[in-house]
Amino acid sequence: MRYYIIAGEASGDLHASNLMRELKRKDINASFRCWGGDLMQEQGAKIVKHYRDLAFMGFAEVVLNLRTILNNISFCKKDIQEYRPDVLILVDYPGFNLRIAGFAKRMGIKVVYYISPQIWAWKESRVNTIKKAVDKMLVILPFEKEFYAKHDYHVDFVGHPLLDAVINYDKNKNNSSRAAIVSEQDKRPIIALLPGSRKQEIKTMLPIMLSAEDHFPEYRFIIAAAPSQDISYYQQFLKGKSIQVVSGRTYDLLQVASAALVTSGTATLETALFNVPEVVCYKGNKLSYLIARSLVKIKFISLVNLIMDREIVRELIQDDLNTDCLVKEMKKILSPDGQLRMKEQFEQLRLKLGGSGASLKAAQLIIDYLSHS
Repeated sequence: MRYYIIAGEASGDLHASNLMRELKRKDINASFRCWGGDLMQEQGAKIVKHYRDLAFMGFAEVVLNLRTILNNISFCKKDIQEYRPDVLILVDYPGFNLRIAGFAKRMGIKVVYYISPQIWAWKESRVNTIKKAVDKMLVILPFEKEFYAKHDYHVDFVGHPLLDAVINYDKNKNNSSRAAIVSEQDKRPIIALLPGSRKQEIKTMLPIMLSAEDHFPEYRFIIAAAPSQDISYYQQFLKGKSIQVVSGRTYDLLQVASAALVTSGTATLETALFNVPEVVCYKGNKLSYLIARSLVKIKFISLVNLIMDREIVRELIQDDLNTDCLVKEMKKILSPDGQLRMKEQFEQLRLKLGGSGASLKAAQLIIDYLSHS
């Protein structure tokens, strides 16, 4: 089978790569042409465009980069026409992927969507586009099946693939890699900083995260650099601070961290699955935030709180994301009671996510669908 896969962000690269691994086990003739990243390339994908060139965060940023986005859409359509895949697999990234879904459907190409756009948060009307353009939807959050049923559209819940990613890490964990983070010279407990994967996020979030360091001299702060960014980009924010930056080793860092400051996104759930108490941080373009607040219908911004439908991790958003608030919340999660309380909640979260095997289930459903259609 010829698979064309589009993932526009770091999390999509991770989940798509794990899906590809399972597809290859079931389809020995599988070939992949993809928009994605290094992890997908490691699974044998021909990468047409890297996700680092695709991710624009916020309404204002999308408007400023509209010409680039439209050129990418046009190029993608032409590339699909030339490749003529047996199936198009879309991974989240809705603004781009839903446009491509409709185009592929009109071409007679089967369309599978893995990891639903968060239309339950905003733009619920997109469900009509999905019903017309997407042949099979695979969802990873437990409440999404009920949401789509309300709109008379059948979807398959496969569980969350991050559970697999964490389990696979535990199986293959490299003690020497972690040992390089836990320094013999500096035995202080570690606070992990996860400032996001986009330059916009890092530029905004990292300086605020770093501002808390002076208040916790008994802890060692370490930054998890995104694989898509060069370590040199992070150095400009350190301003003489001797803070370690590790690249492509976020899981190694979370494995040994006592707490974490995490930019809102998939990383909030990854951190919880590693049982690391966290404070969720988000600050964006003021105009983009005001527009989003008027449109978005959800109570929380972190996946942890959304899945549990209550506040488990503290979210510091916009003006609340400042040094004073950050220090206050960090003291809470670093206390013995705070650590215990949050870790107990994380156990409930794991149970709600539906168990391991999401990538395998998704691959099997795709193979079954292609075999019988």
